[in-house]
Amino acid sequence: MFRSAGLRFIAVGFLVLLMFIPLDLVSGVINDRASYSRQTISDISSEWGGQQRLSGPLTIIPVTEEVTYDRRREAVDAATGLTLRDDKGNVIYEHFQETLTENRAPVFIYPDTLDIAFATQTQTRHRGIFDVPVYTADAEISFDFNVEKAGDLLRGEEILHWDDTRLDVYLSSNRALRGEARLTVDGTELALEPIASSNTQQTGITTALGDLRDAGSYLLKLKMNGAQHLAAAATGRTTRLRITSDWPDPSFFGDFLPDASEISESGFTAEWTVPHLARSLPQIARENSDHLARSSASMGVRFITPNDFYQKAYRSARYGILFIGLTFLTILLLDRTGDKPAHPVQYLMVGLAQAVFVLLMVSYAEQMGFGRAYALSACATIGLLVVFGATALKLGRRTGVLAAVLVTVYAVLYLILRSADFALLAGSTLAFVALAGTMILTRNEDWHGPDRTRRSWFRRKAPVAETPA
Repeated sequence: MFRSAGLRFIAVGFLVLLMFIPLDLVSGVINDRASYSRQTISDISSEWGGQQRLSGPLTIIPVTEEVTYDRRREAVDAATGLTLRDDKGNVIYEHFQETLTENRAPVFIYPDTLDIAFATQTQTRHRGIFDVPVYTADAEISFDFNVEKAGDLLRGEEILHWDDTRLDVYLSSNRALRGEARLTVDGTELALEPIASSNTQQTGITTALGDLRDAGSYLLKLKMNGAQHLAAAATGRTTRLRITSDWPDPSFFGDFLPDASEISESGFTAEWTVPHLARSLPQIARENSDHLARSSASMGVRFITPNDFYQKAYRSARYGILFIGLTFLTILLLDRTGDKPAHPVQYLMVGLAQAVFVLLMVSYAEQMGFGRAYALSACATIGLLVVFGATALKLGRRTGVLAAVLVTVYAVLYLILRSADFALLAGSTLAFVALAGTMILTRNEDWHGPDRTRRSWFRRKAPVAETPA
């Protein structure tokens, strides 16, 4: 390629940079497949019930006020029914008072104590080559209300209509409800209805409570389908949440993490306790704070498959330039003393083989899982490069060194993909070791080449003597 070792290193470095192009194309393919996978998961999840976030219960007490207005109207002759006019023909008006009952902002009250228990059973739904975990949850919600301060929010002549009080429980989607939903107040069952979507953007269930000042305990039982995550808002003055499931890989999220959790291969149990001082949410207000409760006072669990192979494949493409560079460097160091160094086209074929490795891994992982797909793809790629080094590059006994380096490289890559936490540590350490090894092996290298004069870059040329006229 070049007789100068320095130029050969520079040329190989340029080829390494050139390999960003196929790696970027591979990353695009991986993103497309990941997008297709996410869309499939979203479709199945939506059909099964979707992501579920429960908020409430919330009592809503209507408020009205009698308002008297001074108005005027055209005076009418009682006998004829005609409008009265003065001598100039102008309409005569009379003043009167009208008293109207107008609706005011209702009073919204969250529970004093709120205990939520979710028991979920998971199953896997299949579509094509994709598997999507979904769940069925049995929810048991017990709560009570303290309504003593409801009158403190009234203004002027406003009146609370206790008999028209209703109770709302908000869900992400009513389509998720399955089986029987039952609400009992002190042992008496109340009829539940869906919240009319034409009246509000919120979805859920509602019931007419009537006067709740003498009511004691409430118990709501629901059964719902869901996928991806299950969460609840901490709307009680004291909120306790307990989730039990047979899913072995939970990911807890939200504004509050569990106080205690137990995770095993057979499932998990998690518990939360949230006092009212831990969230900025009014217990009694004149506006509906459900949007605030769902966005800033929620907690729950994601039903996920940890570290899926699309994430691993994308990380392998991102780290691919490092491993291609290490392979190029190994070939360059092995044949730097040979009579016929590797041609740039041969370097490109080696790099393309390693870029195709990522595609092989993704395509096989979709069929057989990540571990076996990685082993099969890595063995195929290492075998191809070793045979290529022995036959095309004529490395001879040095082929064993190339094989050892490739095995090490792909073993380190596997460790990086298996643990995202140590990916940077492993990658940076491998890069440093490779650079240090190169510096040691080339410490006596003649970078100028055998036929180049060793001249300092900063040495000035001697001035040419002028010929006298």
